[in-house]
Amino acid sequence: MKPIRTLSIALAIGTALTGQTFAGNAETRAASEFQLSTAVAEASRAWRDAFNAGDAAAAAALYEENAVMVAKPFGTFKGREAIEAFWEDIIAKGFDDVVYYNTVAKVVDRSLKSVSISANWQMNNAQGIITNELWVLQPDGTARLREDHFEIAQ
Repeated sequence: MKPIRTLSIALAIGTALTGQTFAGNAETRAASEFQLSTAVAEASRAWRDAFNAGDAAAAAALYEENAVMVAKPFGTFKGREAIEAFWEDIIAKGFDDVVYYNTVAKVVDRSLKSVSISANWQMNNAQGIITNELWVLQPDGTARLREDHFEIAQ
């Protein structure tokens, strides 16, 4: 009977330690998810502020160097330089005052390093949908766009 009792005690201790580990992991994950969510919210707001201020360079700076932007029906733009040129053209044509609504954000990987955002958007002369803004946490704790897929509905 002694081996069974020893086994029962070992299982009880193991279960308690596993519960403590799980609680510690949950706290760590919650803190990491908060950091990611905050970085993405700040970067997304900074992008909208830059665009609405007519600053294509500042808006483009929020994309990773090799980012890809798919703007339907305009086409695909690869790299920060091409993306900046697109935004410069749109701003020069008088588009501004973009707002997002019906926004959905999803953490897309277990490492808590990226978030996908979808939303409706509207501005002074157009509206449409964002099908995927892929924001990625950078080593400095900020977030940048790696992919930007949106459509203009009108």
